Amino acid sequence: MGKIIVVGGGAAGLIAAGRAGENGHEVHLYEKNNRLGKKIYITGKGRCNVTNAGDIDDFMDNIPGNPYFMYSAFYTLDSKATIEFFENLGVKTKVERGNRVFPVSDKAGDIVVALERYVKKNKVKLHLESCVKDIIAEDGVVKGICLANGNEIYGDAVIVATGGLSYPGTGSTGDGYRFAKEMGHTVTKLYPSLVPLRAKENWCERLMGLSLKNISIVIKNNKGKTVYKDFGEMLFTHYGVSGPVILSASRHLLGKLDEGNTLSIDLKPALDEKKLDDRLLRDFEKYINKDFKNALDDLLPQKLIPVIIELSNISPEKKVHDITKEERKNLCRLIKNLTVTITGTTGYNEAVVTSGGVNTDELNPATMESKIIKNLHFAGEVIDVDAYTGGFNLQIAFSTGYCAGMYALE
Repeated sequence: MGKIIVVGGGAAGLIAAGRAGENGHEVHLYEKNNRLGKKIYITGKGRCNVTNAGDIDDFMDNIPGNPYFMYSAFYTLDSKATIEFFENLGVKTKVERGNRVFPVSDKAGDIVVALERYVKKNKVKLHLESCVKDIIAEDGVVKGICLANGNEIYGDAVIVATGGLSYPGTGSTGDGYRFAKEMGHTVTKLYPSLVPLRAKENWCERLMGLSLKNISIVIKNNKGKTVYKDFGEMLFTHYGVSGPVILSASRHLLGKLDEGNTLSIDLKPALDEKKLDDRLLRDFEKYINKDFKNALDDLLPQKLIPVIIELSNISPEKKVHDITKEERKNLCRLIKNLTVTITGTTGYNEAVVTSGGVNTDELNPATMESKIIKNLHFAGEVIDVDAYTGGFNLQIAFSTGYCAGMYALE
């Protein structure tokens, strides 16, 4: 049995430390914050979307960044095993829409408490408010770590689980990428991913807080090529757009934000233009003697109506019976194609995850061990693997952390 040092007390680091302790190793976990699992507390809007109840194929379909690297890790710890793992630690779970798995309590803190219980049960020694400055290696073998206060701590293996750059307020400041580079690893280009998008149109701010369900979106670049399409839910914000379909879309705009992308929102995807026109005719018949501004209540959310009226170029006071066929057709087209110009993202402060990281070609996919430095392992967001929302990213953290802890010094 040896001494294993884990750097980072998030999802990947905690499960890695506990698993290494389970193997009988002496394990020391170093965390720069004054408490563990700081980022877990804010995942899933504070409810913690622990994993996804889908099968391996579902996971592969939802990981746009290097899915095949994860095969081995998922077979070692899949979502079913993760649910059992937490149930055994006293956290009952439930499955919601899209196979998303949450604690029955809807409290992310329960997941952190369970992981703390796991590491303590396996005699992991915790070192909070302990910032790691460097990894120490000699002759291609890891030897330990150097703390910010200058203390050198020696060990037989080191697991780097420092997270990415997303939500820097939780302590994710990209330390692991620097460690990796200093150890001779390649770090692929980093981007904020699953991140809200900024828009040019100032009417988005007027719609702030409006959530649209069952809409479809298409994003095209300035050459008219479709970059991404999706169906689901979105949200307007004071700077642009957010919500599930937008966060997923952002993953496909990495490095392409200077291409003049436009977002087209179909507010009524279940109706083609002909059916929508028929629907409008029925509504207009019902409100035939009303002003146009009072004729859309049955069709659109209240908050959206003034914006649609403004964009339609039809006077709000115009009587419904005076609206021309051409004006009505233009209104149809607007409802089917509400266009927003994307100008950028809100950056790492609001990104759910970092895309990019330690090059997967330089890691053993079964053990997460470096192919460059012996007994150095990486786990979680620091690795170049990322997924859409829905519990997939946390499962990546748990599976890679579990493998790193299980196979360190084996």
